[in-house]
Amino acid sequence: MYKLTYGTAEFEKAVKSLYERPAFPPEAEAAARDIIAAVRERGDAAVAEFAEKFDRVKLSPGEFQMPLGQARKIAAKLPSADKLAIRRALKQIRQFAKLTRPRNWMMGVRSGVKVGEKFTPMERVGVYIPGGTAPLVSTVLHTAGIASAAGVKEIVAITPPGNTHPAVMYAMLQAGVTEIWRLGGVYGIAALAVGTETVKKVEKICGPGNAYVTAAKKLLYGEVGIDLVAGPSEILVIADKSANPEFVAADLLSQAEHGSGLEQAVLVSTDHAMIGKVEAAVKRQRDTLKRQETIDRVLKNGVFLIEVPDEETAALVASSYAPEHLEIQTVNPERIAKNITAAGAIFLGQWTPESCGDFCAGPSHVLPTAGSAKKFNGLETVSFYRRTSLVKYSQAALKRDADVIARFGAMEQLDAHGRAGTIRVEK
Repeated sequence: MYKLTYGTAEFEKAVKSLYERPAFPPEAEAAARDIIAAVRERGDAAVAEFAEKFDRVKLSPGEFQMPLGQARKIAAKLPSADKLAIRRALKQIRQFAKLTRPRNWMMGVRSGVKVGEKFTPMERVGVYIPGGTAPLVSTVLHTAGIASAAGVKEIVAITPPGNTHPAVMYAMLQAGVTEIWRLGGVYGIAALAVGTETVKKVEKICGPGNAYVTAAKKLLYGEVGIDLVAGPSEILVIADKSANPEFVAADLLSQAEHGSGLEQAVLVSTDHAMIGKVEAAVKRQRDTLKRQETIDRVLKNGVFLIEVPDEETAALVASSYAPEHLEIQTVNPERIAKNITAAGAIFLGQWTPESCGDFCAGPSHVLPTAGSAKKFNGLETVSFYRRTSLVKYSQAALKRDADVIARFGAMEQLDAHGRAGTIRVEK
């Protein structure tokens, strides 16, 4: 853990690793580029080779897709209490999604002129559900669950071949997944984006993944829609002297336990004593957790405890960092939140742990990391829609604007553009 004081030389030295953290290393992009090229060139054959190489599973193209009947048999093994938790979380996620669905509109803005917007659900989207050491059940709900609430007809889930946990299968079926493909990592992303003899292309790919998956999404952007470029998970907590150091420590550790070891956890406090209290609580709680090896890598390189002089500086540091998750545990969290200019999600008050957002609060937990909250929004309901603008002119309105159209056509040396406007109103 690094203990820093804002404005000191030591703090300035650490700023680069704080504010300019990469979403993925260069070698991940190079590896992803080669895998994508192979899938593009050799289709199913390349996908089968990569499944065996990276996931140690021999699959023929006919075995890439898991029948939904098989998923139902696996899901049936899930305890009733877990099923209830999944359904409750999904209900709350869909409730938020429905509240935030975009609405078609059209209105008169000038005499004879109407403008508006039309939103159409996408038809076929892909959701990536990571495998690894933890079955990310909630990611299914926070991607496919929102897509189904948006009205997407074909929701294609891809996940590494070994990721057949009953909770994951149950969540997929409840969330509205229509196809399940046993394809992981870059080769799975590539198959969805470019298509193969067996795998039909999708219009957009959503969901988190490791550095290689993130690099693949970046490389395929434009050929397929993507939600955002997101790296290892991170959290920043703003705390004053009223905060409970045990709560703060628990929240910092909640992100440190993710699997890559590249996660970051940052405390920004206006109270000098809070720094030491949280440091002690982190060490104490660490000994009670299961993923100590992963946590220790983050504690060594990715935990920053920063003392700042006031709330304004705390908000400045947080906005400059632009965290995936921002918790504000202060006497008046709303006051600080007004000064935050970039964050994936903000959790207000000591009774709102980031894990509420991860699992069941409502908004998607697929959020921008590595400072990309300055450029990207988290996954949202509108992410699954196509937006089309609408414009309607009357004859009188066009006559009124015809001279403007003609002038722009002349300025840009595009005579036909100007003529398309003036020809309609010439006598």
